[in-house]
Amino acid sequence: MLAVPPNDTSHAHASPCNAPSREFNTVFVTKRAWRTATALGAIVLPLLVAPTGVTAQGATAASQAAGTPLYRNPAASVDARVDDLLARMTLEEKVAQLMTVWVEKTEIFDSNLQFDAAKAKQRYPDGIGQFARPSDAKGPVSPRELRGRNARDTVALINAVQRFAVEQTRLGIPVLFHEEALHGYVAFDATMFPQAIAMASAWDPDMTRRVNAIAAREARARGVHIVLSPVVDVARDPRWGRIEETFGEDPFLVGELGVAAVEGLQGTGRTLGPDKVFATLKHMTGHGQPESGTNIGPAPISERALRENFFPPFEQVVQRTSIGAVMPSYNEIDGVPSHANKWLLEGVLRGEWGFKGIVASDYSAIDQLMTLHHIAPDLESAAILALESGVDLDLPDGISYRTLVASVRAGKVSQSLVDRAARRMLELKVRAGLFEQPFATTDNLDQVGS
Repeated sequence: MLAVPPNDTSHAHASPCNAPSREFNTVFVTKRAWRTATALGAIVLPLLVAPTGVTAQGATAASQAAGTPLYRNPAASVDARVDDLLARMTLEEKVAQLMTVWVEKTEIFDSNLQFDAAKAKQRYPDGIGQFARPSDAKGPVSPRELRGRNARDTVALINAVQRFAVEQTRLGIPVLFHEEALHGYVAFDATMFPQAIAMASAWDPDMTRRVNAIAAREARARGVHIVLSPVVDVARDPRWGRIEETFGEDPFLVGELGVAAVEGLQGTGRTLGPDKVFATLKHMTGHGQPESGTNIGPAPISERALRENFFPPFEQVVQRTSIGAVMPSYNEIDGVPSHANKWLLEGVLRGEWGFKGIVASDYSAIDQLMTLHHIAPDLESAAILALESGVDLDLPDGISYRTLVASVRAGKVSQSLVDRAARRMLELKVRAGLFEQPFATTDNLDQVGS
């Protein structure tokens, strides 16, 4: 597939490339597609075609010779591309990658709730890291009050946002879009399946894998590359009101179904196939046994109980899959909120289990270090605490992390921590193939969904 939106002629001015004169193996486009795009002059991003057996050094040299930034060269290694891109970025551009747009969507929409590039340029001149729930109408509003977007309207919105990011920001870094998909892709005309607790009652990992593969195909068809699923909380208190989201109380079963769900969503490789999306493992941890059964209540759980009951499903998924993201839990464990728990996120998750993806906050959970847990006096302090603890992405709007530029300038937090988080975000975007294929198409929309 080509890196151009369907029925779009706004890129006709792009300079065509000469067709290769000797046998090449294409990286992201077929030879026929390359020749067609060359004739039309419609390639959006400079896609390089690498000779068979090309090395990372060779890819670097080829990029330099062609005058193409290395980060746009699909033949180069992920590390080399991210190194090159980070070296070009300003502090503001790095912090922009750690933030999301959801509640504030209306600030960049016109009166018809369509994307307005001029407003986006003014509000987000340094780019956008993630964009939440493109299928909704305008952020957090009930679909009973305002119906969400259909499949074609969702594709149109995603392509408009991507066109802004690719063409109107300095480095052209594409946006990562996320959606919910706990029991199917949560959008109009998508397929809904039984909740996780019902799926678990079947004790059938293969069925769980197939169900999540369908959710992935339907989300990816609309241009989404990551979903906030699955939940591998171990449910241990029947008073807790979110048991239906879980696979139940048994750590072994929860772990097996969690692995199956992730394999269904994103496949078994490090990069995404054409019908796959990255999964987000949630919520780490203790979420399923809150004090008095109160949602997001404290979880006074010993380390032994954590390691015996609550850690195993997370550990199994991290060590047996290439899970793209992990989300910490809202609650505190033994007095320490998960979003401020460096031992949990850096020591256990990354240090002991070898996790390589991003840690994405739960919605407003970084802000809650100030408003709920009262361990930070302001949003600036909450942001520093979360970043130092290993949280890479501030969902849903980056209210706390937007203070990081000033904090770095004032010497309150090291820029190396911003670089670390930005690196992880950019790695995920490269693994998703977004620099080669940022746009969605409408080609398969009639073949997916209910």
